Amino acid sequence: MEKKYKLYYESPLGTIEIMGTEKAIVSILFVEQENTLQVEVPQILTDCYNQLNEYFKGIRQEFTFSYQFEGTDFQKTVWQALTEIPYAETVSYKDIALTIANEKAVRAVGSANGKNKLSIVVPCHRIIGSNGKLTGYAGGLWRKEWLLQHEKSMKEGKF
Repeated sequence: MEKKYKLYYESPLGTIEIMGTEKAIVSILFVEQENTLQVEVPQILTDCYNQLNEYFKGIRQEFTFSYQFEGTDFQKTVWQALTEIPYAETVSYKDIALTIANEKAVRAVGSANGKNKLSIVVPCHRIIGSNGKLTGYAGGLWRKEWLLQHEKSMKEGKF
């Protein structure tokens, strides 16, 4: 098993814990408090940190560092489909189910979405209900709403 490293980023929405190996980021999650700070971290964690900072400043819409999904094959398929959702746009759980050619898997898509450990980068915040309303977000609906508004404002040049 590869050694995992942690780095913390103070976002406008609270502390984000970045975890990864020397080769890939494996999780980006909102946390209530920081744990111990590691003095040395691989370059990939620093790259992730810097790219998140650029995202929150409104100067980055895509992420270029390597990341790795940790989940079932179905979850990985859903998460990969999430990465195809354009910046500042939203789709429904049903849209993702159709994208992965499994239209009856709407609930399973919702479940996989909720288990996404790569917040923001794998944009589960861009998933809304079929009725156009915001639905669950592991980081809290207020964060989801903020992220969607942030992306919309940046895309429209209102920053």
